[in-house]
Amino acid sequence: MSDPDELIDLPPEAPADAQAPAIDEEGAARPAVARWYAVQVASSCEKKVKATLEQRAVTLGVSNRILEIEIPQTPAVKIKKDGSRQSSEEKVFPGYVLIRMVMDEDTEQAVRSTPNVINFVGHEERRTTGRVRGRIRPRPLSTSEVNRIFKRAQEKKPVVKVDLSEGDSITVTAGPFKDFQGEVIEISGDRSKLKALLSIFGRETPVELEFTQISKDN
Repeated sequence: MSDPDELIDLPPEAPADAQAPAIDEEGAARPAVARWYAVQVASSCEKKVKATLEQRAVTLGVSNRILEIEIPQTPAVKIKKDGSRQSSEEKVFPGYVLIRMVMDEDTEQAVRSTPNVINFVGHEERRTTGRVRGRIRPRPLSTSEVNRIFKRAQEKKPVVKVDLSEGDSITVTAGPFKDFQGEVIEISGDRSKLKALLSIFGRETPVELEFTQISKDN
């Protein structure tokens, strides 16, 4: 991950219509600032937007200012109905991509006009008349926000997901209650555990189980 507020020097071969670097009091050009922005996209189109925008940035001559496009993801394991495990990745923020870019008129338009992009995350500009919503002004993410997002994405412990709902019938496949059958009464996805009512000595008893210890009955 790059510095959220990295200073970059635009190369001399930048397009002629690109926004000029800021000029300080002594007439020297100040380097442009590359920051991270969050962009809302259509459902399940994160990878498509990333690939399309990477190509468009080159075509439109702004690849020196649209520097990184990321879809933060964490490892995940899905336990299917038959108890088998499938490795995958889970998006940290579904429906969003993160872009490290120098914000100017050209780069903003390149992002906004990319198919399946909905809008930047930012502040709505108030309109003085009419009821139409104002334009969203992109807001750069803070250093703490960026660090938190990428730290979560870099966590090694996989998220365990299970194809279960409350009321489903399950069979315990491992542990001290192996081969017991029961009914799911509570699911704690963040802890990768569930509670089920098992018939023990003729009485319905709530028992906490790991997702990896059960299979869903057909």
